[in-house]
Amino acid sequence: MSRPCASPERGRNSLIDDAKTCLKKYDVGTKYSHLSSNKYSVLLPLLGKEGKLHLLFTLRSEKLRRSPGEVCFPGGKSEPADVDEVATALREAQEEVGLHPHQVEVVCCLVPCLLDRDTLISPVVGFIDHTFQAQPNPDEVKSVFLVPLEYFLQPRVYHQNYVTRYGHHVIIHCFEYTNPEDGVTYQIKGITAKFALFLALIILGEKPIFEMEFNLSDLISSSEETFLKLNKHATSKL
Repeated sequence: MSRPCASPERGRNSLIDDAKTCLKKYDVGTKYSHLSSNKYSVLLPLLGKEGKLHLLFTLRSEKLRRSPGEVCFPGGKSEPADVDEVATALREAQEEVGLHPHQVEVVCCLVPCLLDRDTLISPVVGFIDHTFQAQPNPDEVKSVFLVPLEYFLQPRVYHQNYVTRYGHHVIIHCFEYTNPEDGVTYQIKGITAKFALFLALIILGEKPIFEMEFNLSDLISSSEETFLKLNKHATSKL
């Protein structure tokens, strides 16, 4: 007698529960909040679809002064009313794509990234429902799309550049992804690509097909070490 197949809902929940277990080990909370008063937060929205985890991205409006037309995660600068990095990320996600705070299950905050000498960007990871329908704010967002998480370990089109920041060599990742739904090709690069890659490493635990800056056997230490070195050199120049 054949065994009944698991329902799509059960399979999706199992996929998400396994990911949550992995992610909670990497939660740094507000550990690095004191390092800068100039803070930004982004939400890394994960969802289960067709048996795989996907990340939601936005394409920034051409009207914006900062990084117009670039791919990013929902997010922005901290405001006085925001109690922490999570509050900033959730507020910005609601403003940009209509994702309300109650629609997000926040799981963790990952190691932040240094944008400028005194600017921190904190990645907040949260799960959203697979049925979520984005409502992009046309003043800020041109479009919204999904990318399978595994793409950031095994991309079809990828290249990288090397730059020197504060005396350290830094890899700049660039993924090209063609959305099968509309045929549009997006470039996911820089800090956005770095956060997506790190998230894929945590959850999927596999080595990518390209060179990277992280130690897969000790992701937390390698990510914190890189961040703290850059922060130390950046602040020493102030």
